[in-house]
This record gives sequence, structure tokens and C-alpha cells, in this order.
Amino acid sequence: MSQAIAVEKLSKKFILGALQRDTMLRERVISLLRAPFRRSAPPNVLWALRDVSFRVDAGEVVGIIGRNGAGKSTLLKVLSKITHPTSGKVRVNGRVASLLEVGTGFHEELTGRENIYLNGSILGMKHNEVAAKLDSIVNFAGVAQFLDTPIKRYSTGMRLRLGFAVAAHLDPDVLVVDEVLAVGDAGFQRKCLNAMEGLRTGGRTVLFVSHNMAAVENLCTRCLWIDSGEVRMDGSPREVIEAYMNTFANSRETMADLRSVKNRRGSGEIRYTGMEYISSSGEPITVVRSGDAFTIRFHYHAEKPIVFPSFGLRMYTEMGALVTDTSTWHHAIEIPVVPPGDGYLDLQIDFLNLLPTRSYFSLWIS
Repeated sequence: MSQAIAVEKLSKKFILGALQRDTMLRERVISLLRAPFRRSAPPNVLWALRDVSFRVDAGEVVGIIGRNGAGKSTLLKVLSKITHPTSGKVRVNGRVASLLEVGTGFHEELTGRENIYLNGSILGMKHNEVAAKLDSIVNFAGVAQFLDTPIKRYSTGMRLRLGFAVAAHLDPDVLVVDEVLAVGDAGFQRKCLNAMEGLRTGGRTVLFVSHNMAAVENLCTRCLWIDSGEVRMDGSPREVIEAYMNTFANSRETMADLRSVKNRRGSGEIRYTGMEYISSSGEPITVVRSGDAFTIRFHYHAEKPIVFPSFGLRMYTEMGALVTDTSTWHHAIEIPVVPPGDGYLDLQIDFLNLLPTRSYFSLWIS
């Protein structure tokens, strides 16, 4: 399989607070007038990328994830030749279409129609090739009514829709997309996902930066995790996303201590003392993803033997709506007696079918 992208020891350095070599004369004069005798502070160097190396084969769809400021967008700008690397080598084969920011590559004074042809010519396409794609681009973007209006009068959503439509429909060999799903309504996001799925099945190479982990896992064949300007992990989307998500919870306790809970009722002869989440491999976890199998372990302490107890829980949404009400009695699990002392009960969940939200438990033993 041919190689679409090759990156070798790529680094990009920024000097914070300093005038760059391409700063305009006017800005240099203004800076001098503001502080003619001020000593220049020592430069504050930021390495947005540091020795990044990877290769992408033609037809791969690679997701790039990481925290804000990790260097993801800088990497895409270098690959798109918007900015130059400080050191290292980058080789991209074929036509590259980029959608890095809303309206990237548009000329403000030109109409939507003229910008479509302009982008096509930048990609090396002939006039009749772009004309053949024009209707599908306009229908996808939903801007037919404003096609001959200057881009500067478009709303942010219209710019985004047209920008993605142009980037996806003008037959690029490599499509570079940065957070296209962060703006736009649900219908447009669905269109984008379908278009990217079509590019994948059509053998196009796609680099996709997103904070939408579900989209990355479903669309991409491979995932890169960028952390502090370096490649932290490169592998299958599920494994990389799981490792990345676990970093958000490393500082949290793996077990909730319930002994200090005050709003209890009952005799206190048996009480919950703790609660933890267990992975399918038996390891304590702090993050549970929708769709995963896991176990909730409830720890308890009994002051005396408890005959035929029923352990139960209710789950509520943040707004107080009841999600589920279950117990050992509901599942016909008979426990003849719980001896005095500490113990635990496991609730196994084969498939967590919850949307991302904050949920609350109400626990009981009867």
C-alpha cells in the first residue's frame, strides 16, 4: 500500500511575546513607540511539537486526539503547509484539502460560487471538473439561495457548511479536518460523518481531529494521541481512547467512601460503606464509557446476622428523573443470611447504555 503521509522528527517552536520575522513594519514601529527604552525580556520558547514521527498509508482514516493546547492543530497546519516546521521532514502525497477553521481558504469579497471554483483551482482541478461537483456541494451545504452572495455576508454556520462541502467533494487525496463537529446542528454533523464515511470507503486518506470520542472510534481505523507536543500513543482507536480518557481520572479515588454519608435512614444494622467500579478484567477503574461492560461493587458492614436481605439501588438523572430501580429481590436472587462484618456485592452490567451525563445513586438494603 502506498504511503500518503510521512512525518519524521517534526518539531515546531514558537517564541511567545516576540515579534516574528514576518511581522509587518507597521507593527514593529508601534511596538517601538509603545516602549522605546524597554529592555527586551528573554524569549519564552514554546515547543508546540517535539520530535513527532508517524506514517499514514493511503486510505487510512486517522483520528488525532489530545487535550487543548497539545499541538494537534499545529500538526495539521504544518501538514497543510499553512505554517513551516522548525525542524524535521514532512511528505504528503497527492491533493490536500484542509478544513482547519471556519472559512479557511475563502476570499471574503468573492461569492460562494466563485470560492468553490477558487478552491478547486487551488487543488489543481479544471473548471469543468468543479462544475460537475457544484450541485452536490451546494446541496450538501444548503446555501443555494446565497450562492451568489459574497462570503463575508455568510453566517458562521453557512461558512462551515460550505467549507466542509468544498473540502469533501473536490476529490482530495488527503482530507485534513479539525473539529468540524464542534459547530453546526445535529443534522449537519450527521452529514459530515456520512461524508467522511464515504471518503473512507472510497479509499481517501483522512486526518480527523476531534474531541468527539465516539466519532473518532466509529470513523477511524487508527488513532494518534498527542500530548504536550509529542505522540503519546499510536494504535487502535478503542485502546488509545481508553488510555487517554483514563488520564482524566488518575487524580480521583478509585473507591467512594460512603461511611461519612449523613442522610441515611433505617436501623443501621447493616450499612453501605463503599462503592467502586471494576473493569471486565477485574481492575478498579475511575472512568466508565457508554457501551462498556463493567461491575459496580458495593461494600457493606453488618453489625449482626441479617436474614434474607435485599440489596437495591435507584439511579436518577441530574434533573431528578428516575432511570432505573433494581435490586436482588427484583432479580430473584435469594441471600439466606449475611454474617456480621464486612462484605461486598457485585452488580454486573454487560452494556452500559447511558448518554454522557451526571447521574445519582440512591442505595438501600431491606
